Amino acid sequence: MKKGLLLLPLFASATLFADEAAPAAREQNMWQTVIMIGIALLFFYLILWRPEQKRRKKMEKQRSSLSKGDRVTAMGIIGTVSRVDEKTVILKMVDGAKIEVIKGAITDVQPASSEEKEASAQNAE
Repeated sequence: MKKGLLLLPLFASATLFADEAAPAAREQNMWQTVIMIGIALLFFYLILWRPEQKRRKKMEKQRSSLSKGDRVTAMGIIGTVSRVDEKTVILKMVDGAKIEVIKGAITDVQPASSEEKEASAQNAE
């Protein structure tokens, strides 16, 4: 019985010390979490979002600079630009068929050389 009474003050003092240390530990854990979230956001920005934004701007610039005679790839279809409208492009296929595709579907643009542009202009006349 006396042993139990002697250990009681020891347990009481241990809980007092634990209560004093707990807020500092919680605050430290909160800052670690905030820092880790910040690092994750920075990682996603530098590795994923920024390169995708640059690629999108480059593709938009290519699509806006389309001109007659350029060879393009749209959804796996390769053709030569016959006419450029506001939101669509008319492509001429190898067999002479023409199809209309949306500019957003164009994935690759190979600008025509000046000789090809002159030849396509003469064929149109």
